[in-house]
Amino acid sequence: MGNRVLIVGGVAGGASVAARVRRIDESAEIVMFERGPNVSFSNCSLPYHLSGIVENSEDLVLMDPVVFKKQYNIEARVMSEVMKINREDKTVVVKELETGKEYTEKYDKLFLSPGANPILPRSIEGIDSPHVFVVRNVVDIDKLNKYVKSRTKMTNVEMSEVNNVSVIGGGFIGVETAENLREAGFNVTLVEAMDQIMAPFDYDMAQILHKEMIDKGINLILGDGLKKVGPESIELNSGKKIQAEAVVMAIGVRPEVSLAVDAGLELGETGGILVDHNYLTNDKDIYAVGDAIETYHQITKQKTRLPLAGPAQRQARAAADHMYGKPHRYTGVIGSSCIKIFDMNAASTGLTDKAATKAGIQHDFVYIIPGDKVGLMPDCNNMHFKLVYEVPTGKILGAQAIGKGNVDKRIDVIATMITMGGTLEDLKELELCYAPPFGTAKDVVNFAALVGLNLLHGDFEQVKVTEVRDLVESNAFIVDVREKREFEAGHLVNSVNIPLSELRDRINEIPKDVPVYMHCRSAQRSYNAVMAMNNSGYRNVKNISGSFLGICSYEYFNDQVTGRDKIVTAYNFK
Repeated sequence: MGNRVLIVGGVAGGASVAARVRRIDESAEIVMFERGPNVSFSNCSLPYHLSGIVENSEDLVLMDPVVFKKQYNIEARVMSEVMKINREDKTVVVKELETGKEYTEKYDKLFLSPGANPILPRSIEGIDSPHVFVVRNVVDIDKLNKYVKSRTKMTNVEMSEVNNVSVIGGGFIGVETAENLREAGFNVTLVEAMDQIMAPFDYDMAQILHKEMIDKGINLILGDGLKKVGPESIELNSGKKIQAEAVVMAIGVRPEVSLAVDAGLELGETGGILVDHNYLTNDKDIYAVGDAIETYHQITKQKTRLPLAGPAQRQARAAADHMYGKPHRYTGVIGSSCIKIFDMNAASTGLTDKAATKAGIQHDFVYIIPGDKVGLMPDCNNMHFKLVYEVPTGKILGAQAIGKGNVDKRIDVIATMITMGGTLEDLKELELCYAPPFGTAKDVVNFAALVGLNLLHGDFEQVKVTEVRDLVESNAFIVDVREKREFEAGHLVNSVNIPLSELRDRINEIPKDVPVYMHCRSAQRSYNAVMAMNNSGYRNVKNISGSFLGICSYEYFNDQVTGRDKIVTAYNFK
């Protein structure tokens, strides 16, 4: 008889451990415990049931216990909660939730993959109301979907039809839930306590996502939190009241570590289960993987937690391999992720500008907005791309991309470069696929590397898009080098229009005794203008990073929501 392997929790971590153990060891006895009714489901697809993209909630279930047993000879016990770990005699106490019966199971090796629980602050009045929901599993999303699409409460007492739903939290689950509820026809309010949604993006990039949500009808409220849940409304910390017949809580998750703590397993500094590079806990017979563990950030060299499916599956394989003496290379995590928000796709990897600053890493960044494919293609669209790199080494630290095209493809390239220790020089020389329907001969990532090298070598200076408002309000000398028709369609209120095509004939109109700030539509023409001026005796000329499209995207939310004075005469996002 082989090893007796017990696994607490299914989905990405636990189910992957079970499958890997079986592939290595046909003689192992594998038992997996899941306290819910589904041991393997697509948790990342849960919000898409609300819009009907995933029509039936049953389709979210990837594999049931019968299939696990028949195909893999793995025993998956659902509605079974592991209540206690007895490390001394290597047993666990299991409770059958449907019957209340408790029994003991022995293990040779134990794997913990309990995941993380949604945070529900008990200080919020009404948080336990029946119309407050979370989104963690198939049961949760089915319950929410049936509630918002029904005219009656569970008690069969007549109520008003659900028209207004408030989602609290602007992370992945909150944003995807809000989007899919809106697509289903509901009036949706998204409330986020921070000043932006989607923490994996810098504030300037997040503004593009804010605009997309507002344009698609989401009532977006930032910098405010939930104070009270009423029968058909919510009250925010600011005192603002929002009509809501249903509320979805998505403010974050907390690692499920109670079982580990009770067993005397150590926690790390972030509150996750402490594991070594082989995912072993302080007990040599107990491993832990997934959302509940503390891991290591490859770039910052600091401990972190990363509740994503990809890392969980890799951890599961590595842990199972170690159990059988198979080596693996521990690299830590860099945090690669992507999301669709209505018509926009967004992806990020590694460090943002703000994260690099917080980590104390000397760095700079490139913000460009090229086309995602050859401009002659009818589906060519702008791609907002931000590349963060270390100074003075040029080592790539992270990137963010937002657009209607294949942003994930570009971020995957950067993630690979980071993992391999790549620099701007490496990225510049990277040979990538090209055909007009797919990209450009000089791809977005190559283009970003070239701009980064110019900045690193001091060939020109840039101004962040976040600094433009101050320049406008201080009446700085700003030159718009777009053509006259572009300028007339919308421009910075105090800018001077000198098209690049006329620059050399009109260069005497630009003063040499004050700083000059150049911009165009996407910073490419203005870069050429800056270089022409630098080579004509000008010594204080800077290019505005992101240029007009970046400025418009950044200022849109401020103007629409905060009521700040406009610094742009019109918005032109095409």
